[in-house]
Parts: sequence; C-alpha cells; structure tokens
Amino acid sequence: MTEELFRQDAYLKSCEAQVLAVNERGGIVLDRTVFYPTGGGQPGDSGVLRGADGGEIRIATTVKGEAPGEIVHVPAEGEAAPDVGATLTAEIDWERRHRLMRIHTCMHLLSAVLTYPVTGGQVGDGEGRLDFDMPALETTKEEITERLRDVIAGNHDVQPRWISDAELADNPDLVKTMSVKPPSGQGQVRLIDIAGCDLQPCGGTHVANTAEIGLVEVRKIEKKGRQNRRVRVALSEA
Repeated sequence: MTEELFRQDAYLKSCEAQVLAVNERGGIVLDRTVFYPTGGGQPGDSGVLRGADGGEIRIATTVKGEAPGEIVHVPAEGEAAPDVGATLTAEIDWERRHRLMRIHTCMHLLSAVLTYPVTGGQVGDGEGRLDFDMPALETTKEEITERLRDVIAGNHDVQPRWISDAELADNPDLVKTMSVKPPSGQGQVRLIDIAGCDLQPCGGTHVANTAEIGLVEVRKIEKKGRQNRRVRVALSEA
C-alpha cells in the first residue's frame, strides 16, 4: 500500500519516498506520496520525482493501481523509469493542485446553494461543473454567482472528519451525488465538513477555509436532458 500523505495534509507539496515497483506500463509505485490519484471527479496530480543526483522524472498524472491501496505515478512520454528501491523526492505541481482544491470546495458549496439531487460532476483546473436533477431552471447564473460569492466570503472553515459505515447507512441524506457512491466496507467514511454550510462524503483535497477559494463566477447553465441542468463554475482568473 502507498501511504496517502495528501489525506493527512492537503497542503503538503513534497515528500521523500522509496520506489516500491515499476509496472509493465512504466507506472511508478512509491511507499508514500503527496500525489492525489484520479477519483471522485478530481483529476490526478502532476509534478516531478527528483533523484538525489538532481535528475527529474516528469509525472503527467496519478491514478489508483490494481492492488488495493496502490497509487501509480504515470510518467510523461519519454521519461526514464527509476530503479526499484531508489529514494526520490516527490513534488506536486502546487499551483495546479491549489486551483483544483479551490474548485473542489466550491463544487461542495454549489451543491449547498442549489439544493437539488446531484447527478454528476467534474473538477477541473480552474473550473468545474455539477449536474442537477432540476426539471425547471428557477434562477439565473448571475444569481447563483452572487449566492456562491456570499458563502465563500463567510470565511467558513473546511475540515475532514470520519464516520462509520453504519452511521452513513443511518444518514443516507449525506450522500448528494446520485451517480457516485462513497466507498464503504472499510469501516470508516471520510466526510468534508464546511462549517455551517455543507457536510458530505468526499475523498478529495480541499482548502482549509472558503475565503481561500477567491472570486468565482457561473459561466454557463446547460440543459442536459428533460430534467438535467449542468452548471459550470470557474475561478474568476481562469
């Protein structure tokens, strides 16, 4: 298993790690990592693995491996594989990760501002979207933008906490996303608690306070089927 340092602290930018394996496709497995693997609508981290001699292996993305708890760092095309057993420094592209964290937390707030069942979603670099089971559009993108900005400016703390599988089963309303079920069967489920605003299962990375999200705007609302509405939100600098 790869130790998931990003679960303990989403603000860790680098760590020292040992190469456990290189798979048949060239994917690199480390004993510990700050790289978040693709999942829950959030893309995997990119960055570099740096050797003691200063040489770098560019990492294009990060994914979950076939074995339970395994995280695979996928090198960019043309990069050489490291030796198994080598000690490397794993360093994420922090600017990109921070934008993903800001947008991911914003998507949680969007699901609190629009209180409809969520049928899908995606976190991107500087922008994201949620799909809602919303038969009729009863608001405008300008109104949603204003409501989002008001909540963001409220300086609400964002913290992870854990509940048991049984507690989640007793509180099914915590699960907002109809298309993705939170992982269960491991005894505990991770929640993201945005104080006074939102509480739902999530394994992704988030900012520590809503004010850190900054200015956002709803760019587009699209009709996706008879009852589906897609709301696209972006950081204002994106």
